[in-house]
Amino acid sequence: MQWLKKILFTLLVVTFFNHISAQTDTVKVEKKASNSTYRQARIATVMSAVLPGAGQAYNKKYWKIPIIYAGLGGFGYMLFANQERYEFYGSKLRAENDNDPNTINDTGYDSDNLLRIKNKYRKDRDLGIIGCAIIYALNILDANVDAHLRTFDVSDNLSLQVKPYQNLYLTNNNQYGFQTGIALNFKFK
Repeated sequence: MQWLKKILFTLLVVTFFNHISAQTDTVKVEKKASNSTYRQARIATVMSAVLPGAGQAYNKKYWKIPIIYAGLGGFGYMLFANQERYEFYGSKLRAENDNDPNTINDTGYDSDNLLRIKNKYRKDRDLGIIGCAIIYALNILDANVDAHLRTFDVSDNLSLQVKPYQNLYLTNNNQYGFQTGIALNFKFK
């Protein structure tokens, strides 16, 4: 019976130390993969900040690039077109109110209408600026999130298994103990 205790103890020690070394290797691999993911996310973020759409190209999400440039182009057009109209009606408002016979207001609007029209184009110009800023920020955010989720597993092969758990261990007074319980196994393959 003594030899059986020695064999069981030896198996237990070998299993325990093997488990510790496997965890160390796993932690190193996971840390290296995590650092790589953060590095890729940083590169994609900086690239999108420098040139909108470059981070999406780095992440190989090429279909998003035209959407980004369409948004920037649309809001950019809104910004510049409304800026021109704002300046035009601002100059006509100054011509209406400067009491100089050499400057004339040929729009047919009075001072109150010119002021209202000018403020409308200023508001629309400001919305164009805000829209460009939002599209630019979303471009950077999208590149960062895509780079972080590049290694995320979305396969159909995910499972949860419930199994009984049993463990044999050696107590402080050199006797064996037995633990039982339930183990939950998540598989992401």
